[in-house]
Amino acid sequence: MRWLVGWSSAAAGAAGPGSAGSPGHDGETLHPVGSQLLWGDPDPLWAVGDWRPDEVRVVRADEQNRIAVLGICGASDEDLRRGLFTARGGALRHLTNWPGSYTAVVQVGRRVTVCGDLAGARPVFHTPWAGGTAYATAALPLADLIEANLDFGHLAALLAAPDVPAALRDTTPYEGVRRIPPGHALVLRAGAREIAGYAPVSSLAVSAPPADPDRAVDAVRDALVEAVRTRLAAPRHVPDLDPGPVPGMGPAERRARRGMPVPGIGADLSGGPASATLALLAAGLPGRPGTLLGHGPGERLLAVTFNDLAVGGREAEVQRAGALAADPRLHHVVVTGGAEALPYADLDGPLTDEPGPSLVTAARHRARLAAGSADHFTGHGARQVLDAHPARLADLLMDRRRRHLVRPVAALARADGSVLVTTRVYGAARRLARTPYRAGLEELAERLMRRRFEEPKGAVGASLAALTWAAPGPAARWLTGEALAEVSVLLGVEADRSGTGALRPGEHRARAALARYAADLRVLEQSAEVRSQRLHAPFLDNQVVRACRELPEALRVRPGARAEILRTVLESTGITDLPPGWGTPSHASSAAAARAGLRLSADPLLDLFSRPLLADAGLVDGGVIRTALRAVASGGSAVEGLADLVSLELWLHRLLSRRGTCWTGTPARSRAVPAGIQRRRDALASGA
Repeated sequence: MRWLVGWSSAAAGAAGPGSAGSPGHDGETLHPVGSQLLWGDPDPLWAVGDWRPDEVRVVRADEQNRIAVLGICGASDEDLRRGLFTARGGALRHLTNWPGSYTAVVQVGRRVTVCGDLAGARPVFHTPWAGGTAYATAALPLADLIEANLDFGHLAALLAAPDVPAALRDTTPYEGVRRIPPGHALVLRAGAREIAGYAPVSSLAVSAPPADPDRAVDAVRDALVEAVRTRLAAPRHVPDLDPGPVPGMGPAERRARRGMPVPGIGADLSGGPASATLALLAAGLPGRPGTLLGHGPGERLLAVTFNDLAVGGREAEVQRAGALAADPRLHHVVVTGGAEALPYADLDGPLTDEPGPSLVTAARHRARLAAGSADHFTGHGARQVLDAHPARLADLLMDRRRRHLVRPVAALARADGSVLVTTRVYGAARRLARTPYRAGLEELAERLMRRRFEEPKGAVGASLAALTWAAPGPAARWLTGEALAEVSVLLGVEADRSGTGALRPGEHRARAALARYAADLRVLEQSAEVRSQRLHAPFLDNQVVRACRELPEALRVRPGARAEILRTVLESTGITDLPPGWGTPSHASSAAAARAGLRLSADPLLDLFSRPLLADAGLVDGGVIRTALRAVASGGSAVEGLADLVSLELWLHRLLSRRGTCWTGTPARSRAVPAGIQRRRDALASGA
């Protein structure tokens, strides 16, 4: 886990407890454990964790004007210097325009600016501390610093309405630690904080001028190519040296057994269009992907495919991956997984910064990533940035573009086999287009209060359920009445504050879904982390997200739009030999693997919920969850929401069992949730 942390003090030159060089508790200096100081008092900044040398860059104009960029950034030192001078006037957007995935911190005098990203994959957190403000790109270090307790209101909202920003607000699992929204920056002036947005917001009153589809797709291509090229241009890194031979094992087997990636660059190759696009782009662009330190004859890009032997249904995707890997520039490795790689099968893992549903599948992903490269491309995020959320149909109606609804609605009608689908979907889209944001929040609050969670089944049912401003999460049905009531009251308060300044419903739902996905991907990266490996998700880069947001809605809503866009991207870069069935959606659901994993791991899960911490927090009834787990183990199919509950319970156990802290020099080695979970009747009052 890698993060940066710093603070802005209220007074310059005051050697208070927030000073980088001031003594802490018992004569120890107060600083993060395992950190490197990037600059010092009065507003210090540290980088913490196993950062590579090229991932941390600091450019100084003088001692009071400097910029730090942490991560993969395509800007040269001269670009950073120009960006620093431009930022002196208060401009922010240009700091987020460089290719790559990074966090930029600018200090101009006593003003410190920390930029988050558009997707939410590289968040920024802050908390009041020592008369000023402490900030970090991880929430746990700040929670340790202030000895924060759990925010039960946030945990309840995380289960009841995880895709509703009004429910989550800017809170975190730790009381007093806040996050800045995606597309915003944290600006600190002598300890005082301000949240400033740098992403433009579309108007509700005036529709955007129609974009040219060809130019929009070309912009996506340019952004993707530049994102891949930036990573290819970075120095190659060799994982830790192999400590020696093991009888009966070759070098590759030793690396896999010891959890060490292969040197060079690789990519996922699942058979889907997103991972295949990145693998083919990385293999086809100049830069010799597998070459170490830019020298040598060049090697083929390592393409990794996961073949699930326990649950079938993806045979066609694996075959397409094999056909794509016939490219001589790719070296194909197939990783097989049986029952031991099912979700819930292996629940051991590290403590992550925040909870997320991907905790139950971390071992499944780790099995694939252990066979990958030191720099590994993944197609994560492509669906969220390229596909059309069903609520975008309401956006088209608001812009009086009804004819563009014909193709998506007809596709749903064919899938359902009923001509009545057209009327139902059009009616739901029309109703959403005429519903104010405030009314949408009030409707969700009413549903939670009255426990109305019934949703239609199938593709049509999912689309109809998504044609709302806000919807309950899959785990909401398992919450106690008190928890649902508290979230309902919170939504009512947010509805009163909302006014009419929200985005269009489709754009609002799409951005919320992207933020939620990016947050869970961050959890996945931390829980499935392989030592010395870096996962790259170019679809979540700022420039790629911006380019994808410019795609016309009429293009997005077409059936198979994502595959066609990526096909065009590859064809325009000279890659035309794609296998039959390219982009065909898989009919195998991950729910089948989840059901199989739940049945296999029923006994360990029942032990986990024998005395659940979630019940101590007042969020669930342990007996109800145990009954649901037994029902699934006996052949039941109702698994929706159980991943959220299990992952949150796991995360709470790991958080409360930790012994260390992120800081040295704090009294009694301060850490988050020092008193554990306190059973109380009004557990959620503070969060609401």
